[in-house]
Amino acid sequence: MTASAPLAAVDAAPASKERLRLWIRLLRASRIVENELRERLKREFDTTLPRFDVMAALNRAPDGMLMSDLSRFLLVSNGNVTGIVDRLVNDGFVARARREGDRRTSIVRLTPRGQEVFREMAAVHEGWIGELLGDVSEGDARRLASMLKTFRSNWEDEH
Repeated sequence: MTASAPLAAVDAAPASKERLRLWIRLLRASRIVENELRERLKREFDTTLPRFDVMAALNRAPDGMLMSDLSRFLLVSNGNVTGIVDRLVNDGFVARARREGDRRTSIVRLTPRGQEVFREMAAVHEGWIGELLGDVSEGDARRLASMLKTFRSNWEDEH
């Protein structure tokens, strides 16, 4: 063992501990904001965060999305998405159509009513986020988002 080896091990431990602290802080912050959003969506719109997330994804795809693409985008199982979409269809917010030439796959999109309701929820949601993250400067938000995007891109490339 060289004289520098023990120093390298000592240096690695603090970096590892800092990364662990970062993970815990990210997770805690995410959970606090998510729980608050869940409560506000229920109270103000009588809806759930998963329903909001599905509508937000469909809002980004005006031509609709395959159910499998929707579940992949949201990082949830097909079964979870199917149940949420079924309820959104029953409420008139989402329309489901068979994909041409393939009876087994469905394309889902927001209905005009769903678009209207989502626009209202999204505007209020944006205000809530502004309130909940109001102490984070625009520059800090941009830097942190960029760092997390890089991390996500690097991690997703491996899987």
